[in-house]
Amino acid sequence: QVRLVESGGGLVQAGGSLRLSCAASGRTFSDSAMGWLRQTPGKEREFVAAIRKSDGTTYYANSVKGRFTISRDNARNTVFLQMNSLKPEDTAVYYCAARRSSVGVVTLAYDYWGQGTQVTVSS
Repeated sequence: QVRLVESGGGLVQAGGSLRLSCAASGRTFSDSAMGWLRQTPGKEREFVAAIRKSDGTTYYANSVKGRFTISRDNARNTVFLQMNSLKPEDTAVYYCAARRSSVGVVTLAYDYWGQGTQVTVSS
């Protein structure tokens, strides 16, 4: 099993920044990926960003490209999401997720999920 624990959410004004962290523990997979997804009440969960463990290749949703940066520290089994130029529409619960395969990471089909952390951007 894999356990994921997010931190770093909070309230920020539009234009501000937040950095989310996700610490992973338990079983690890050599060819895996970590991702961030988000969900607003009444809306579908959506993909935000992902990073492959093996080579650090990153993927972003068009809505966050150029504003958000995903990174990882493999030694600490931690992934980060740096969010800059935040907008009110970025308000959501952000979930860290892990996928056993690094193929097709731009998806909602992740194998393990954290509990989520709230990000609220005020206008």
